[in-house]
This record gives sequence, structure tokens and C-alpha cells, in this order.
Amino acid sequence: MTGSEAPPSFRLAYVPGVTPDKWVRIWNERLPDVPLALTQVPAAGAAGVLLDGGADAGLVRLPVDRTLLSAIPLYTETTVVLIPRDHLVTAADEVTVADLADEIVLHPLDDVLGWERLPGRPALERPATTADAVELVAAGIGALLVPLSLARLHHRKDLTYRTVTDAPASGVALSWPEDAHTDLVEDFIGIVRGRTVNSTRGRQPEPARSKDGKQTAGKQTARKQTAGKQTGGARRGTGGSHRGATGGKGKGRSGGRGGKPRRP
Repeated sequence: MTGSEAPPSFRLAYVPGVTPDKWVRIWNERLPDVPLALTQVPAAGAAGVLLDGGADAGLVRLPVDRTLLSAIPLYTETTVVLIPRDHLVTAADEVTVADLADEIVLHPLDDVLGWERLPGRPALERPATTADAVELVAAGIGALLVPLSLARLHHRKDLTYRTVTDAPASGVALSWPEDAHTDLVEDFIGIVRGRTVNSTRGRQPEPARSKDGKQTAGKQTARKQTAGKQTGGARRGTGGSHRGATGGKGKGRSGGRGGKPRRP
């Protein structure tokens, strides 16, 4: 690398609610010389960041445009309804969309659930963000359905949540541009898929080289194996000839002991 070249780095975008800490820790252990830069982006803008080159890969919410982006689904989140702690819904451990039919259900502009038909009664206006909708829930204006991770992200002591068993779910995936599948992207794929550092599906380590730049480890190993086979064969051959020469146990051809001829 010349002085004008920048050191390698990996830029990872992630959307609100996704926690990449575990994968980042493994990255830092395996590739300590390659800094990993994290950038949080809105869920709706994640694809644009990847396609514009603002990040090498991203932890995004599905669906993505598969004609432009590659994606590996990682997990699907449970959907919950966020309500005040004294709300009647809290009497049950789980609820259905039908149980919320009489509730004002907020639908923020950055909603990540793919609704075919919105639940409950609509509010007069749509909140701009999920954070704004959470504030309205705390004010007793309505309820909010979100993935579990977003309910935890916007945790408040005066709010709680319950699982909604038949609501749409939100999937999280690792995504990157179709034409930008680099070695570093492959390294991160291996990490999120749980591959070990020695996995044959990942990149292979460079072979050891001598001072003149020639590969040495593989050749030395081959020489040792070849030498071992030759030595073993010679020993087996020598042993067989020795047994053949002494197989008579000291008896002469005439059958007498010590090789002396018999008297007539």
C-alpha cells in the first residue's frame, strides 16, 4: 500500500431498532486492522444509502428491491401494540387486531409494517415519525403497533406493550448492492451467519511466504510427507530382505546342526 492509498474500512448502516453490537464485536476481534464505521439511517432511506455508496452493507427492514440489492434475511420480529400502562388492553397477555377495532391506532409516516388494511380507527393526522407517535400514545391519544425492537427503543415508564398475534411482522436482513459484493462484505456475511474464523466458505488465509516472496509452507509440508513415505518404504523393504536371509535359523542345507555334514 502506498502512502496515497487509504487504509481499508467497512461502513455498516443500520435502521432503528436493530442492534448490531454482537456482530461488531466479532468483527473487531477478527479484523482488528479494518475499522468498522456504524451509521444509523431511517428505515425508508436505507436502500438509498446503500445504492448511493454511503455504506458497504446495511441491516435493513424487508422488503428490499431484489433487482438492485442482495439480501440475506436474518430474523422476523414480533409485532406489539404500545399503550399506556393503565389501558384496558393490558388485562390480556396477547391481543388480536380485532381487539383494537374501537381504538384510535396511530399510523406514522415512517411505519415499517406492511398493512393491507389499517387496524382500529384512524387518527385525524398521521404523525411524522414513530417517536412522535409514541409521544401521542403517552398523552392518551391512541395506540401504536410497532416491531418489538422499536417498542423497546422508545421505552417509557408510563407505557407498556402487548403482543398482537395476527398483525403483519417486520423482517430484518443484511443487504448490499448487487454489484458491490466485496471481500469485506463476504467477511461480514460470515459473521452474521455464525461461520467460524476457519470456515471454508469464508476467505482463505494467505499461505506463508519466504523472504523472496515464494510460498513455503505448502511445499515444506509436501516434502516432509514425501520423505516420510520413502523412508517408510525403504525400512519395510530392508526388513523383508533380512528375514529372508536368516529364515533357516542357523541350519545348513544338509540338515545337520552347525552346518557340519553327517557321517556315513
